[in-house]
Amino acid sequence: MNLVIQQQPTLTQCPTGRVSASLDGMKGNRSSLLSQFAGTAAVFLALSCPAQQAPQATAQQSAAVQTQLARLNAASRNGPFRADWNSLAAYRVPQWFRDAKFGIFIHWGVYSVPAFGNEWYSRNMYVQGNPAFKHQIETYGPQSGFGYKDFIPKFRAENFDANAWLDLFAQAGARYVVPVAEHCDGFAMYDSALTDWDAAKMGPKRDVVGELAVATRKHGLHFGVSSHRAEHWWWYGVGRSFDSDVRDPRYAGLYGPAQPMALFGDDGSKEPDSDHLERWQPPDKEFLDDWLARSSELVDKYHPDFLYFDWWIGQPAFQPYLQRFAAYYYNESASRRQGVVLTYKQQDFPENAAVLDIERGKLDAIRLLPWQTDTSISIHSWGYVKNDEYRDAKSLIDELVDVVSKNGNLLLNIGPKSDGTIPDQARAILREMGAWLRTNGDAIYGSRPWLLYGEGPTKVASSARNSDLQQFTPEDIRFTTNNGSLYAIALGWPASGELRIRSLARGLPYLDAPVCKVNLLGSSEAISFRQEPDGLHILLPSVPPDEPAFTFRILERHGGSTHCGS
Repeated sequence: MNLVIQQQPTLTQCPTGRVSASLDGMKGNRSSLLSQFAGTAAVFLALSCPAQQAPQATAQQSAAVQTQLARLNAASRNGPFRADWNSLAAYRVPQWFRDAKFGIFIHWGVYSVPAFGNEWYSRNMYVQGNPAFKHQIETYGPQSGFGYKDFIPKFRAENFDANAWLDLFAQAGARYVVPVAEHCDGFAMYDSALTDWDAAKMGPKRDVVGELAVATRKHGLHFGVSSHRAEHWWWYGVGRSFDSDVRDPRYAGLYGPAQPMALFGDDGSKEPDSDHLERWQPPDKEFLDDWLARSSELVDKYHPDFLYFDWWIGQPAFQPYLQRFAAYYYNESASRRQGVVLTYKQQDFPENAAVLDIERGKLDAIRLLPWQTDTSISIHSWGYVKNDEYRDAKSLIDELVDVVSKNGNLLLNIGPKSDGTIPDQARAILREMGAWLRTNGDAIYGSRPWLLYGEGPTKVASSARNSDLQQFTPEDIRFTTNNGSLYAIALGWPASGELRIRSLARGLPYLDAPVCKVNLLGSSEAISFRQEPDGLHILLPSVPPDEPAFTFRILERHGGSTHCGS
C-alpha cells in the first residue's frame, strides 16, 4: 500500500541555510565527492522555506505495519534471545559462514535503467549542480514531468533468469548469494505487504528476491538479503527544494519521508559527518516502525541465512530497533535450527552480537571473530552503469586470499543490466575466479587462520573505506590452515625462481616440526626446498602455472618419525 499525504502536519522547524547536497554516488566515497558540487547545490531556504511535510501512511498500510510488529513482539518473547545487548551477546557465527569464504552481492533495481553515474542516481538526479541532475533534464526532461518513478515501467527485467544467474555464481565458486532487497531508493525488489512500490506489483511484476531465493537453495548455496531502507528517511529530501515530483503527494509512497539530512539549524549545504550519525536528523517513530516491519517481513517471507544492513542503521535512533530486530531474527532462526548471519558496520552492534562488515576495506591483522568485506567487480558504481570500469580477476583473488588469511569472508558485488543480463566483463571475471578456486579451494573453503596471516612488504590500511584495491608483490605471502595442512599462497611469482618464506625459517617457534614436503596445488611436478635459518626456500618450476596466485601445501614431520604430514 502506498504512503499518501493525508492532512499532513507541517514540521514546526525548517532547516536554515541551504538544502543538503548529494552524496554523489558510491557508498564508500561520500564526503570527498560531496565537495565537488556542494556549492552549486545551494538553495537558500531561509527566506522561503517550503513546508517539510511528514507523509503519513494510509490506514491499510498502518494496519499492516502494526500487524507485522505485533507478530514480531509476540515471537520475540519466545526463544533464547531478548532485545538487549547482553542477551544478544550469546550469538554465535554459524560454521557454514566460516567455511563459505566467498559470496555474491547483487545491486539490481530501477537505478539500472538510467544507468548513469552510479547507483545513487535516484537521489542525485534531484541534486542541482550534480551531473545526474543535468543528465536527467537533458535526456528525460524536467524532474517535475519525469521523475525517478517514471523509470519503473522501463525496468522490465525481460531477460532475468534466476537459475542462469545461479549457474554462473556456482561456477564462480560462491557459497552464498545476497541480492539487495530494497535499496535507498525505496523500491522493494520483493513482494511486500507493506508497500505497493515493489517489483512484484510494478516494473517487472516479479518477486525477484523470491525467485533468487528458490534458485540459490536449488543450487545448494546459502541465501541472504540486504536492506538499505534506513537511508530512505532523507534520500529524496533534496527533491523538495525545487519543482519536482518529490513534492507531489501522489508519490509519497515512493519518495517519502524525504526529510533533510542535517539537524535543523545546521548547515544543510553539505553532508553531516558520516562517522558521527548523531549529527544527522534522526528518523521519527513512524519511519522506525516501518523499517522494523519491513526488515522482519524479509525474515518471515524468505528465511534468509544472511542479512546485511547498510551504514545508516548507526544513527542512534535505530539502537532499540536493532536490538528488537536481532532478537527476532535470531529467535526465528533458532526455532528452525538455522544458523544465520547479521552484519553491521563500524560500531553499530557490539562486536560479539553480529558480524562486522567493512565496505571496500580490509584489516591489517587477524581478527579473532569472523568478519567480512564487501566490494564490487565494478569500480565506479555498485549498480550497472554505462562505461563503468572493472577490476581484474587477479586483484579480486588477491583480495580474497588476504581477507581469508585474516579470518574474513569476501562478499563480491555485481550490477546486472535493467533487462536482467549480467555484463560480459563481470561474467568473465567470475569465471576466472571460479577456475582459480577449483584448483586452490583447499586453501580457502573451510580454512582457518594460521598463527600469522602472512608476510611481505605491502601494507593494508585497517578498516579504511576504499582501501581494498591494492597491488601485491611476489614477496607478499598469505597463510591459511585446513585439515592439518598449512597453506602458503604467494601473490606473485618471483623472477629469481625461488620463493623464500621467512616465517617458516628453521628455529622459529611457529611450526611443531621441520617441513618434510611441499606441493604446488595444480602441479604434479616435485617441488624441491630447503629450510634454513633465514626462511623456507622453495625452488620453483621453470614454467609458472597460469594462475593469478600460487598455493603451496606445506607438510611437517610428526611424532619424531619418518611420517610426513598429519
